[in-house]
Amino acid sequence: MTIDNRKLTRFAKALRGRRIAVAGDFMLDCYVWGSATRLSPEAPVPVVDFANESQVLGGAGNVARNLAALGATVLPFGVVGEDDAGRAIVSSLASAGMTPKGMAVDTSRVTTVKTRIVARHQQIVRVDRERREPLGRVLEDRLVRAIKAALPRLDALVVSDYDKGVVTDSLADRVLTECHRRGVPALVKPKTSRLFAYRGASLIVCNAKEAGFFVTRSLEDDESVEQAGRALLAHFGCSAVVITRGSEGLNVFEDTSPRGFHVSATSSEISYARVGQTGVDRSSHGRQVFDVTGAGDTVLSVLALGVASRVPIRDAAVLANAGAGVVVGKLGTSTVTMGELFAAAREMD
Repeated sequence: MTIDNRKLTRFAKALRGRRIAVAGDFMLDCYVWGSATRLSPEAPVPVVDFANESQVLGGAGNVARNLAALGATVLPFGVVGEDDAGRAIVSSLASAGMTPKGMAVDTSRVTTVKTRIVARHQQIVRVDRERREPLGRVLEDRLVRAIKAALPRLDALVVSDYDKGVVTDSLADRVLTECHRRGVPALVKPKTSRLFAYRGASLIVCNAKEAGFFVTRSLEDDESVEQAGRALLAHFGCSAVVITRGSEGLNVFEDTSPRGFHVSATSSEISYARVGQTGVDRSSHGRQVFDVTGAGDTVLSVLALGVASRVPIRDAAVLANAGAGVVVGKLGTSTVTMGELFAAAREMD
């Protein structure tokens, strides 16, 4: 399915100025860049010659960063430790145009940091520093109060759960209940450890592996995906479920439709330095994929912006699929701009 230019123009206007909150597990993605041309004499592993390092927002922070890059006004709500990584997250949020006053500091918590060592465009290893203990009741109450106070001014809320302890069962239940009461659409990226906490969300977004865990069977073909989507609609009591399937695109299931809706992955190879320009290479099939890091966050972000703007879910899914196609063509945790998103949507077969 494609979206014609008239619809794209209308959607571009509708997407502007949306106010969206992102609550969940904010983390820092660090990258150590270098080259690897030899093996260590100490073990059969590559020796990486250091070139430089960088850091960007990860987890819920990447969802917030994507939304901000798309022009939304983003209110982040999360918890960081009293450490350098926590301060870097708060600073990065502010640099991206977000007000970080919804970010609480827990002196007993270690801010989650994922460090990836990359050589010649390939990830060699990832090192995680984190603690996953659930929030204490006092801090949870503070976070819930802040989110509830913001809801009257929001067009949508995203709960981005990476199972690092911020999104407890209680927090999810209390926030989603209030969203339902106020009529604020809530989108959730669930984690397998919290099967029952997300009931009442407007839209659930998960990948095929997560969906398979929820329904206790692997999803190996279109029929099994269809069955899983209908089962998840019933389980979560939500309006829609989106299952992302990597190279197979994504599937949308709505409580108002008897059948799911499939969006194919983009079929043409695109050099993303040239997105929006003429001369896109359609000579080969299959997209050139550099890095899938954050593609799911991009899908969630574009869907959230679409839902907040009252764009039909099927059209929002097509845009989200196009956005994911852009970020997999970039190395590292990346975002998509509105210009890239609509250029990619126009280039779809």
